[in-house]
Amino acid sequence: MNGKSGILGSVRKGVFIGASVLVFILINPLAIADMPKRTLRDDMTEVYHVLPEESSSLADALGKGKFYGRLRVNYFYWDHDENMLYDPIGFGFGGSLIYKTAPYSGFSLTAGLYTSQNLGLLDMDDALLGRTGKGTFSRYHAVKDGDWGMSVLGQAYIQYHVRETDMRVGWQTFEGFLARSNDTRMIPNTFEGVTLVSRDLPDTIFTGAFFTGQKLRDHAEFHDVITYNDGRNRIVTIGSRTVNLSNWNNQDDSASHRGLSFDNLKAAGKKVDNTLVIAGVTNQSIDHVKLDLWYTGVPDLFYSLMGEANVEIPLAGDWTVTPGLRYMRQFDDGAGVVGGAALSGKLVDGTGLPRGYNDPDCVDGDLFAARLVLKRGEGRLIGGYTRISDDADLIAPWRGFPTGGYTRSMGQYNWFANNDAWMIQAYYDFGKAGIIQGLRGGIDYTWMDYDDEKERLGGHSFTDRSYIHADIWYIFPFLEELEAKFRFGMINAAHKTNATEIAVSGEDPSYHEFRFEMNYLF
Repeated sequence: MNGKSGILGSVRKGVFIGASVLVFILINPLAIADMPKRTLRDDMTEVYHVLPEESSSLADALGKGKFYGRLRVNYFYWDHDENMLYDPIGFGFGGSLIYKTAPYSGFSLTAGLYTSQNLGLLDMDDALLGRTGKGTFSRYHAVKDGDWGMSVLGQAYIQYHVRETDMRVGWQTFEGFLARSNDTRMIPNTFEGVTLVSRDLPDTIFTGAFFTGQKLRDHAEFHDVITYNDGRNRIVTIGSRTVNLSNWNNQDDSASHRGLSFDNLKAAGKKVDNTLVIAGVTNQSIDHVKLDLWYTGVPDLFYSLMGEANVEIPLAGDWTVTPGLRYMRQFDDGAGVVGGAALSGKLVDGTGLPRGYNDPDCVDGDLFAARLVLKRGEGRLIGGYTRISDDADLIAPWRGFPTGGYTRSMGQYNWFANNDAWMIQAYYDFGKAGIIQGLRGGIDYTWMDYDDEKERLGGHSFTDRSYIHADIWYIFPFLEELEAKFRFGMINAAHKTNATEIAVSGEDPSYHEFRFEMNYLF
């Protein structure tokens, strides 16, 4: 998969995209008719409202094509309590330019160029110690080449549309259960492969995907969908720190399985060029009932099945209450023997110690989730609970989250074995309610109970914690294409007990996190 780096490397520098955006601004009006071309969801993914019209020839398809521009700024700051002497930041300035041809006989093309530049605001400590703000740059290229900017061809696909079915082939975003674009940085998480979304059956959406590669938000190249480390083991020393650059040049998502590494897979006779297979069905044939069934798997390693039901019940005074249930089962198909039951990969360190896991060589596991959603008008209140069985951690490094919509809050991972989590969340759209134009906000409180024994033995590094998180969105009334988003998180975590983890990052993992984002769509 790393052979693709030559293709994307040719567009790494920011000059190309920066010049393209500048030319487009100069030669095109920024506004069209009353309907905006795109708007943003709360998760900052894009909703297209204006698409190119049908064309009558190939030349017409190009002539009727449309550009979609986005200027973007992201800033991240972490204020640690006592465990680190350095509070890292993340920063990105840039955006995207997407071009869609008009459909011709059902076929169309889409290409998306993205750039993120740090304007000299980051240093090596931000690369080595940064948390989620690393999504604004490539740690691998920053440390290896001193290249702090990312400019990539993130999307390039052919689309075929017939009736209510769309098929895409190439590099693309995707929205499913465990795999999503998660577009909350500068560049979305994208995949290489084939997808099919069909709405031909009444009240039913069928989704299928076959992916041969993934490009994480902080990567400049596509890579394997599951393999951790690229097998080259490039060791570099920076000051007093020694890092393996190869750990950042393959599947290194925060939720990746470190035990499913290049060397471990090779030693077990497994592939290091894997595929990700997804199939999902959403049905709403019954009034007020939504049913979901999803399959996600990496052949010859593991797969999962998820079923979910949500039933909306009307109440008096325009209130509704919607109970929801989700069950997910992860099945081992060879991954456990290769990488162990823990995402940390520390169960395959040669010691044979189970490190708190009952069966250290199996990734079978279960997720149980329940919630109540109370809604009226532009507000909603959610109470959620999740329970992970005391078996194995759930494997989901594709930016979709097993506990999402139930107990997953900003930046938190609570799908480790023997984890219980509770969340209460409130949301209100003040603009739609006619109170404050353009303003909406949400706040949640989450309590996460991790397995103390696994933390003490080094199976994972997470301790029990409470988390308060708030989001505020604001669309400027004088310029509706401009939107700001502020996020705040305050985590109060129990002190660590594992001596190795304390030596690396201190005893107290508590911190405050601040994020600020601006978007301008044209």
